[in-house]
Amino acid sequence: MFAEEVSFRSKDKDISIAKALLCVAAEDEAFMAFNRDMDTRSILNERRESTFAIESHSEWDKLEDIPLAGKNISGWMTELDTIAKEVEAELVSRDIGCHLPQVLEAVNMVLFESRCFKRYPVLVDSKHSYLHSVISSGNCSAIMFSIMYIEVCMRLGITMVGARVGEDFLIWPQTGDFEELFKVYSGRSLFAIVNGRCVEDPRSRAFDLNSMSLSGLEIASKRDIIGIALANLIRLHWKRASRMNHGLMLTSPLRPVNNVSDASVKKDGSSKAPLLRPQELRLAIMASERLLILQPHNWALRRDHGMLLYHCRRYGEAVQELSICMAFAPVEEAEILEPFVEKLHLLRLESSWKSLDHSHKLAIP
Repeated sequence: MFAEEVSFRSKDKDISIAKALLCVAAEDEAFMAFNRDMDTRSILNERRESTFAIESHSEWDKLEDIPLAGKNISGWMTELDTIAKEVEAELVSRDIGCHLPQVLEAVNMVLFESRCFKRYPVLVDSKHSYLHSVISSGNCSAIMFSIMYIEVCMRLGITMVGARVGEDFLIWPQTGDFEELFKVYSGRSLFAIVNGRCVEDPRSRAFDLNSMSLSGLEIASKRDIIGIALANLIRLHWKRASRMNHGLMLTSPLRPVNNVSDASVKKDGSSKAPLLRPQELRLAIMASERLLILQPHNWALRRDHGMLLYHCRRYGEAVQELSICMAFAPVEEAEILEPFVEKLHLLRLESSWKSLDHSHKLAIP
């Protein structure tokens, strides 16, 4: 369903960022619900005397029907409509005109004061990077808050655009007069009203922006914005998956491959292999697969996807992805990947032999 939402058959302007990200949440929830059902079945099978019926939570006719914190996808889209109506009501109740500064201040009033939204520069909980959780809890990363702002303003007839500036993703109302964004209203510029403290922090690259430099930034497409949210999700899931291995990076196995023995690529079942949380790792892979739909020719993303598959011990798929990556990567990167891919070929063969040997043993009466 996500793939349909971001299909390149659709024009970028016709893509709904909110719908695409809610599809991400629904697909991940379906996967986690399936895992919960399998765990429940396993436990009940162990208790053979149990006569309890198993209620399945992973069988829905449509992805749109999957409940996300009490609402389906349509329900959360309606909730965004409700927030926009609350902004309109705020404007009417305070007898405020519909000039842009007043509308943006009303958006802030509803999000920060009425709905108690909190924008965190760093998040450790991946659930606050799912749109439905952001809407329901108000806790969100900077990129997710920007997406909320874009969606609410779109429903108010205001087109918001954005761009990456260093580590920040900044948004502003689409305008032909960039100087207007830096005029001060009620003590703050429009740019600061929308983006918050990061543009007022001298340590941030955003602090040095002005009307001239802002006009020179590359505006992110809707697919780009969805991609930034997915990249954040990958990082968070990987961080949680590798929690027991502090400092382990996706590409860590590539570093020593030319300098040490074969022990640098751990064999299947080795006690020295990093202990990773399988569900979080699978969720990172799912987010990575979606990001590759958006950017299929990005060699760095494909390398990272191949490394996720390697850490999941899906060696055959890892070989395929890393081999494709080598065709797009710069020469120096391809030279690093080549010996690693050769070792993965051996690991794939070894794991297939072990699997074959195990099946033969099971067949012996």
